[in-house]
Amino acid sequence: MAGLMTLSRYNLQRKREYEGATGDFTLLISHLALACKVVSREVARAGLLDVLGHTGTSNVQGEQVTKLDVLSNELLIEVLNDLPMVAAVASEEDEQIRLTRAGRLNGRYLVCFDPLDGSSNIDVNVTIGTIFSIRKRDTVGREATAEDFLKAGSEQIAAGYCIYGSSTIFVYSTGDGVDGFTLDPNVGEFVLSHPDMRIPDPAVCWSANVGNARNWSAGTHAFMARLTSGEGRYKKCSLRYVGTLVADVHRNLLQGGVFFYPGDQKSPKGKLRVLYEAHPLAYLVEQAGGKASDGVRRILDIVPDGLHMRTPLIIGSGAEVDLYGELAGAT
Repeated sequence: MAGLMTLSRYNLQRKREYEGATGDFTLLISHLALACKVVSREVARAGLLDVLGHTGTSNVQGEQVTKLDVLSNELLIEVLNDLPMVAAVASEEDEQIRLTRAGRLNGRYLVCFDPLDGSSNIDVNVTIGTIFSIRKRDTVGREATAEDFLKAGSEQIAAGYCIYGSSTIFVYSTGDGVDGFTLDPNVGEFVLSHPDMRIPDPAVCWSANVGNARNWSAGTHAFMARLTSGEGRYKKCSLRYVGTLVADVHRNLLQGGVFFYPGDQKSPKGKLRVLYEAHPLAYLVEQAGGKASDGVRRILDIVPDGLHMRTPLIIGSGAEVDLYGELAGAT
């Protein structure tokens, strides 16, 4: 045990490097990790409890809400509610931000999250995850507003995700590389298992919902044709698609690859949310040596015009993101 690098120990050792060396940021990360442990437990027991299926309601996105969506959302909010350093939270599931009980006036941090990415996969036992993003606000002393969240992705000070699959893995970055921690159920701790994660090159897989191909632009079809050509760097490149964004991005971080969900005839502005999915995952992927784009712009340069703004997303190995821009970005 003496040599075990747990998430708690890791954070304590690096505390002075974080934004503010008071311990507030370390406490915030530890609470997010705690929430993910509880969500992981509920996901593992979902088939035995009455938490599978839909609630019969729709969220602000117009999507069917699952019972685990609701549970995960409320759990994350409750865990963050009494932290004095957190002023407000914004969730993919809620139309408006929620001010916290303890930090609404003087909290320095804002937290965005997708409480359970991959909802459509819950009932069939496919990998799902939680995505989060942390920002520092410059309006301390008054209640936070939605406008405080509407900043470029480059202003994030940390981002991460927790993926619930064959094991539970917590991956995050504070702007100095990406590290992954696997939950050891025997000790109840996240243990460093993937230090300094870097996207391998060349890409060995690509991820896209080809069921939407009939709505794609000619440029996007040209991009897919290059990936499937079997020529040059794509000699061993193959399709791998989970259908849970965070799972597809996680695989590409480990193996090298690109995920793309472009704007198309049906959804010209894209489908993925800037604040809850694109910004945090772009932050992580760039820290791991990759890139993220909407086809024209760097994702981290986008300033959202609303809490639930959507965007096309091309993310992963840098060469492939650049190639998409060349072939399809202007079409």
